[in-house]
Amino acid sequence: MTDERPIAQSRRDYVRGPLEIEELDEDPIVQFQQWFEEACKHIEVEPNAMTLATVDRDGAPAVRTVLLKIFDHEGFVFFTNLESRKAQHIDRDQRVALLFWWPELERQIEINGVAERISSAEAAKYFMTRPRGSQLGAWVSRQSQVLTSRKVLEMKLDEMKRKFLDGEVPLPSFWGGYRVVPHSVELWQGQPNRLHDRFKYEREGSGWRVVRLAP
Repeated sequence: MTDERPIAQSRRDYVRGPLEIEELDEDPIVQFQQWFEEACKHIEVEPNAMTLATVDRDGAPAVRTVLLKIFDHEGFVFFTNLESRKAQHIDRDQRVALLFWWPELERQIEINGVAERISSAEAAKYFMTRPRGSQLGAWVSRQSQVLTSRKVLEMKLDEMKRKFLDGEVPLPSFWGGYRVVPHSVELWQGQPNRLHDRFKYEREGSGWRVVRLAP
């Protein structure tokens, strides 16, 4: 039966408990790892899915979901076609934002920073770990370009299967990755009455400072 409640009446309360500054690691990457490990235990589908926000040459925003594949103290890495719309945006303006939303944990993490293209060697190292179908798919799709039909993709895939039939699938020259170097990291923990707990890490010299934000 269809839920006919008005969208304005669609709500839930958050009850998983408060987040206190004393609980937070002084390093946002360490804190991210702790939360990410929890997410991997509770989120069945793509806990590494993150919204990536960019802007075009006119300053108009664009968002899409990408997958986090590597993270460390240097930043957060995702991979893409280097001729895609998102890549074109980043090449013009490196400032980006990332957002993780884990409803089962009533948590969000917002990351603001600068996206830097990773080396071809680093991209190739990851590319070789992808399933063969995904490797072939990288060669097939000219991401964000207009298609006349899906059949074009299927024909291109058949062509790539024949081309690389007897060997490894090499890294395409137009495929690679970006590392988002964070300037700020905000943690959001849902709380009752919409009085959520928010803490923001901001760079301060060679370290970080943490401040509590009003919900």
